[in-house]
Amino acid sequence: MAQMGRPRTFDRDAAIVQAMHLFWEHGYESTSLSQLKAGIAGGISAPSFYAAFGSKEALFQEALALYQSTHGQVMESLFDGTLPAREAVEQALRRSARMQCEAGHPRGCMVALGVIGVCAPEQGATALSAARERTRRGIRACIERAIADGELTSDTDSSALTSAFDSFLLGLSTLARDGIEHAVLDAAVSQVMRMWDACRR
Repeated sequence: MAQMGRPRTFDRDAAIVQAMHLFWEHGYESTSLSQLKAGIAGGISAPSFYAAFGSKEALFQEALALYQSTHGQVMESLFDGTLPAREAVEQALRRSARMQCEAGHPRGCMVALGVIGVCAPEQGATALSAARERTRRGIRACIERAIADGELTSDTDSSALTSAFDSFLLGLSTLARDGIEHAVLDAAVSQVMRMWDACRR
């Protein structure tokens, strides 16, 4: 039987990694189709692009899913009930700070940096918001667990403390993107954890 269409001449998995790095570096809005087509396996035609990925938004969703299953795993300690609550939060912050400064990929956090320039649901904002909300839920769950266990005082404002840690986490991305060294960010984690300690019994 004759083969229909032209066979793909690129590695699709590698192409998604390349697209992830482009979206991570430039954001959804600022990453053009031309950049994506040129950056994937040294260049891909428009028909091949649409045949492989369907649309820019669909490719973004795949790139974001890849990020969350790899680099984004630094946040998973928030959901590990076997860890002490304070350790779970601190581990997430330190691992995130380290990942955001590593070589081999753009600096910062793709999910946090995606806040800028993605303003419509059809352009990936929903998935990014959901990822950020999941992190907030994880932080809050750790705080509420610590309150329930008696580690933190019963009058601890879990919403305010969650927002404080979440704001710090989002801010790490800007600092990492600006070239601040990992050692400085790691020291900042030590400082921000004092907020937790201030709420201890």
